[in-house]
Amino acid sequence: MDSTVEPSYAAGSAVSSRRAVALSSRLAASALATEGGVMSNEAFHAWFEERQRTHALQVSRIPFGGLRGWGFAPGSGNLRHDSGRFFSIGGLRVRSDYGPVREWCQPIIHQPEIGVLGIAVREIDGVLHCLMQAKPEPGNANGVQLSPTVQATKSNYTRVHGGSAVPYMECFADPDPRRVLADVLQSEQGSWFYRKRNRNMVVEVGPEVEAGEDFCWVTLGQLGGLLRHPDLVNMDARTVLSCIPDWRAGSSTAHGGLHSDTEIRSWVTARRARHEITAEPLPLCEAEGWRRSEEAISHESGRFFSIVAVDVSSHRREVPAWSQPLLEPHGLGVAALLVKRIGGVPHALLSARVEPGFLDVVELGPTVQCTPESYAPLPAGDRPRYLDVVLERRPERTLFDAVLSEEGGRFRHARSRYLIIEVDEDFPTAAPEDFRWVTLRQMNELLKYSHQLNVQARTLVAGMRTLP
Repeated sequence: MDSTVEPSYAAGSAVSSRRAVALSSRLAASALATEGGVMSNEAFHAWFEERQRTHALQVSRIPFGGLRGWGFAPGSGNLRHDSGRFFSIGGLRVRSDYGPVREWCQPIIHQPEIGVLGIAVREIDGVLHCLMQAKPEPGNANGVQLSPTVQATKSNYTRVHGGSAVPYMECFADPDPRRVLADVLQSEQGSWFYRKRNRNMVVEVGPEVEAGEDFCWVTLGQLGGLLRHPDLVNMDARTVLSCIPDWRAGSSTAHGGLHSDTEIRSWVTARRARHEITAEPLPLCEAEGWRRSEEAISHESGRFFSIVAVDVSSHRREVPAWSQPLLEPHGLGVAALLVKRIGGVPHALLSARVEPGFLDVVELGPTVQCTPESYAPLPAGDRPRYLDVVLERRPERTLFDAVLSEEGGRFRHARSRYLIIEVDEDFPTAAPEDFRWVTLRQMNELLKYSHQLNVQARTLVAGMRTLP
């Protein structure tokens, strides 16, 4: 190597290393501030309850004929907005070599725009705080949930709807690279979205950024506690939180995984090369097994989900009144992660999941991810592996247990029970070919890149960071 280049490279590496150590210390201090910083926990809940009252949405089910600005396209029957923006619902034909059902049709949401999910962080009184928003969504079972600083599709922040500007968008539009803590494209639900991605960002800001009335500054420690409250921290906030560098990644117990990083990457690549899935968009009216009435599009078995229409009014949103379709799941989902110490190091059992909407065939998901009642008609051998372990869990071995909402802007009352369960020492370390034991440090490395951990796994990573 040229001697004039090497010192510069080494100096740059040393600076980057010092910055990483300093950031880790600052994040750790914020995570330890569980009783709050500029806002106490008591003050937060009082503020949040007041925001819930202020932002109460009026949401009612309506027939498809009552949709304003939406309609079924002639010929295809696809449900779309008159502007051609926002999102649409079409059909999908899926053929796969994975799972008990190898071929099916379904409706699926198409939203090709890349949205921005961003959390602004700022040091206040020597402690990093996150700027969070109390945001109402029409699909939330409880109306308002705690959201990132910015949660906006391109149609939103370019104001296609003619509404007001998205607050704090300027923090994420063109940030100083030195102030960016995380910036990565991540997927959303691959069973309900077709190749949907959002830009997950964490950007440090200065004292000029203050909290508006619908925003508050809270520490990472406070957010960790709030994650255990049902339907409080929304899905978009959870996925961004998982992308923040883990402040414990440098600890001695974070290393020594059962598999090396190279072995994990090779396994993921092998799963993507081995599994075959074709997902072909087709007209919604040609989705076999699905029936459209005046009120809903549903599967003939009554299982899975339905597409419904709602009318919404709010005096505090960018647009005060609108109507839209939503995907309404049938049943409470389960997303569970089995964890175990192997060689003294905590590991989580991840699964290589094949979902039709994934951009790259496979993403790593929880040990178990399903809606149990959807499997009720199937033989016991076709139930998801390890589901019985999850359903028969012991309370004293359940480290995290919270019912949390999925995305409320596209799904109606979609909720999942998120669980982290510690298995016994004699639980097999050998795993089936579609499962691998992965350390928390390895998961954090994977989260630096797109399309590695799915959105349910990212929520559980955020949950794992709250554990002692």
